[in-house]
Amino acid sequence: MPAVLALANPPWQRDVWLDPSTFEDLDHIFHTLFDDFCDADHPDRYLGISLRTEEEVDLVRQLGRALNAAEAEAPNDTDAEYLQATAWPEVVAVAGRLAQVMVANDLGELVSVHEAKPTDES
Repeated sequence: MPAVLALANPPWQRDVWLDPSTFEDLDHIFHTLFDDFCDADHPDRYLGISLRTEEEVDLVRQLGRALNAAEAEAPNDTDAEYLQATAWPEVVAVAGRLAQVMVANDLGELVSVHEAKPTDES
């Protein structure tokens, strides 16, 4: 979730990713999305593992395509080039939608767990 939120937040991207003294950069986000969390190019196999719904799978796939389009506009693979890519607003938009869906799904799951918990009536 933090990687998705970072992709949805242009001020964070400028303030953190473009500051060489910080740990997080776009490479870290790519590693998280494509290696740790799931494979944004092929998210189907992560349904039920790190992705809860088909909607999340579809949005991750869209995010992977948008990131790949931005990558095509960043010949030197720098964060600044990605942020200037004409495809970058699509990355931000899809990441924002994905973040909303993931949070809603997580909250829905918490509510169902809470409602399924037996009550103590003694």
